[in-house]
Amino acid sequence: MTYTKPIPKATPETQEFWAGLRRHELRIQYCNECLRYYFYPRPFCPFQGCRSENITWKTVSGFAKLYSYVISHRGFGGFEEDIPYVIAIVELNEGPRMMTNIINIDPDPQNLIPDMLLEIVFDDITEEITLPKFQPMNQ
Repeated sequence: MTYTKPIPKATPETQEFWAGLRRHELRIQYCNECLRYYFYPRPFCPFQGCRSENITWKTVSGFAKLYSYVISHRGFGGFEEDIPYVIAIVELNEGPRMMTNIINIDPDPQNLIPDMLLEIVFDDITEEITLPKFQPMNQ
């Protein structure tokens, strides 16, 4: 089946993030100066007072907690058949927050509890692209 939704395109800054997902690894950047993880990818540490370019990519746990979400009841651009679906911000165990989808749960506010524990699900949408999605722990 052909994937009909928008497909992300890697940039030089995000190439390692997408390559890691393809290998089913969640990789984010780590500052070797202030010793903190950060997301979204960029060539320098974003923290005030640091801004170091001494950064590395590290594979992280893939565990997170729900920070915020919205349930979308409008689908367009290939998402018409998915409604309702959950668009969320999750906070990785390592600290950074990222936008994603919560799957394998009934999209009802009673089920989407702030700070609920989540784990990554690697969604291989094409032979080249894997998306990071999250589901409640113990699915």
